[in-house]
Amino acid sequence: MKDTLIKFKQHPKYSTILNWSKLISVTGGAQILLQAIGFLSGILIIRLLPVQEYALYTLANTMLGTMTVLADGGISTGVMAQGAKVWKEKDKLGMVLATGLDLRRKFAIGSLVVATPILIYLLFHNGASWFTTILIVLSLIPAFFAALSDTLLEIVPKLHQDILPLQKNQVAVGLGRLLLTTLTIFIFPWAFIAILASGIPRILGNIKLKKIAHQFADKEQKSDPVIKGEIMQMVKKILPGAIYYCVSGQITIWLISIFGKIESVAQLGALGRFAVLLSLFNVIVGTLIIPRYARLIEQKALLLKRFIQILFLLTFLMCAFTVLTYLFSDQLLWILGKNYYGLRDELVLNIAGTCVGLIAGVCFALYTSRGWVINPVFSISISVISIAAGAFLFNVGSLYGVLLFNLFLAAVQVILHGGYCLIKIINIK
Repeated sequence: MKDTLIKFKQHPKYSTILNWSKLISVTGGAQILLQAIGFLSGILIIRLLPVQEYALYTLANTMLGTMTVLADGGISTGVMAQGAKVWKEKDKLGMVLATGLDLRRKFAIGSLVVATPILIYLLFHNGASWFTTILIVLSLIPAFFAALSDTLLEIVPKLHQDILPLQKNQVAVGLGRLLLTTLTIFIFPWAFIAILASGIPRILGNIKLKKIAHQFADKEQKSDPVIKGEIMQMVKKILPGAIYYCVSGQITIWLISIFGKIESVAQLGALGRFAVLLSLFNVIVGTLIIPRYARLIEQKALLLKRFIQILFLLTFLMCAFTVLTYLFSDQLLWILGKNYYGLRDELVLNIAGTCVGLIAGVCFALYTSRGWVINPVFSISISVISIAAGAFLFNVGSLYGVLLFNLFLAAVQVILHGGYCLIKIINIK
């Protein structure tokens, strides 16, 4: 036994396996805790908010996601790609970060101008008063301003694989949200209070996140026009797709809020709480896999091998997650409360669509981290055709129909982004 252990430690892959085990245990352990905290906060909100208020909460959070994507427009991808080239040089990495933050602030103005009127319309359409609408819009400000910088700041420790401080900060933000939610939602069961309870801790967490990032990136650096030009080249290619994503990524909520009942909006939002658990996989991939894939040398065999390994493992995990959801669907629905009983098929469909969408997102992240960008005319044309076909094939006015529609769109995106990444790798000379 002792000899076997010695041979195992002497194996050339031993240090690699040990290193990955530590990274995954740290990242996975923190994310399990973080997702448990976030899930508990979400369940409190679902159970304590009236159905009408939870529907408005769902619409507001959906629009917050849209605003964040518009404010990014591909900037974070450009910062990752540029930062991966100079990640060992503190001054140059600081310059890349400063440039990205400067661009993000400018894009935020356009995001607010576009998204705010749409949110106001959707809130009114679903029965919100003027007073409630104003309060909900104002309550989104802390979370939106935090989102302008946190995703960019996180790139720095991710490139250096300094994961532990990053995870501690995320857990602290999650605990802050749970504490604020618990202290307020019992007394004030309103959508805007729940949104504020989520946004304020993110602002405080960003203060700590800046300190973490500035250990590796010089905070005194200013925006650089050359780096700005490089990032903007990528933004110009990604922005049309990002705008489309704002529509397609949230289209299920938008369609059900316009053509369906307000109860269906609340049901779709409640079912989405379980899909949030999948972000554990997304964060692990985004923290450990994507930055390492971005740093790989431009070698066809190596990139192809890693791409297949990532895709195979992720597909296996997503299938297992969907099967487990089916087996324990009744127990999961009990957690949501009496307002959401009887949605077993809808729950499984929602999880399946989210799993397939996650695989598509990882394929997209893999090739954009290498600085590869699909022609937006091609990708958007394929996506628009799939939306039109899906809207014709499925009843988007019902919860079940809109979830089938979502699964169909996600499958098309896997073929599109997975196929493009594969072609780019194969074409490497």
